[in-house]
Amino acid sequence: MDWEHQREKWPNSDLSRFVTAAGVRWHIQQAGTHGPRVLLLHGTGASLHTWRDLLKPLAQHAQVLAIDLPGHGFSSLAVGEGMSLPGMAHGITELLAQLAWPVQAFIGHSAGAAIAAHMVLDTPLQPEVLIGINPAWLPLPGLAGLLFPPAAKLLAMTTLVPRWFARQASSPGVLEKLLQSTGSVLDARGMALYAQLVASPAHAQGALNMMAAWDLSRGREKLPQLRCPVQLLVGGKDATVPPTQARQAMDLLHNGELTEWPAYGHLVHEEAPVATLLYCLQKLRLE
Repeated sequence: MDWEHQREKWPNSDLSRFVTAAGVRWHIQQAGTHGPRVLLLHGTGASLHTWRDLLKPLAQHAQVLAIDLPGHGFSSLAVGEGMSLPGMAHGITELLAQLAWPVQAFIGHSAGAAIAAHMVLDTPLQPEVLIGINPAWLPLPGLAGLLFPPAAKLLAMTTLVPRWFARQASSPGVLEKLLQSTGSVLDARGMALYAQLVASPAHAQGALNMMAAWDLSRGREKLPQLRCPVQLLVGGKDATVPPTQARQAMDLLHNGELTEWPAYGHLVHEEAPVATLLYCLQKLRLE
């Protein structure tokens, strides 16, 4: 994606800057001068724009850092294992070290919650809380779980597929169907931002590479090892990560609490940003 061309219309672009670490040119947004250091991690196929209505209000209470994952939004692709779950966790850890920004709390959406959990288990970090919004911690059930990663690997092998996908996703009605498949209903601004993302072959390549390298097969083994407080916020209409997976995760967590909002889908934090902000402030004990 072309930052210079799109920056004027990108949410919170006044907070944006670029930092190179672990071989990736990261697009980050940072705000807040006091309170705990809170890291925001988006999910597969999204970007830090997903926090557009949360970042600045949260920064009135905390120091907040949001990043575009490698290959997503305006961050460059990571090479080798850098697009895998442990690779992304390691890359973000290096980024935080370069910024001298030891994180104290995580808010992760979908795959972002999986990265956060891996960072906690793979480093000496002991955050005050890990908030997972519709967390993708366990393999998808049924046929999707068996076929999805291998299919993504095949699709990611050529640059023609991301270009084809970007063209198809830009067609009338296709984006609407993609968003409907999440179970969420977004406003016009939210849909326009996703339209910019899906129209980018580079972003599509990043999402495919991430999905191709993703492995959640050890989720049931890893979740019981988390000792920090874990808060789960789940949309009851989530059609991407079934809410039943959050309930299964609760049985594995040492110190977890589940909140379910029946009216919302996978992008609950974009559908209900004010309510999500209040929820996060409560769980961060910043009310």
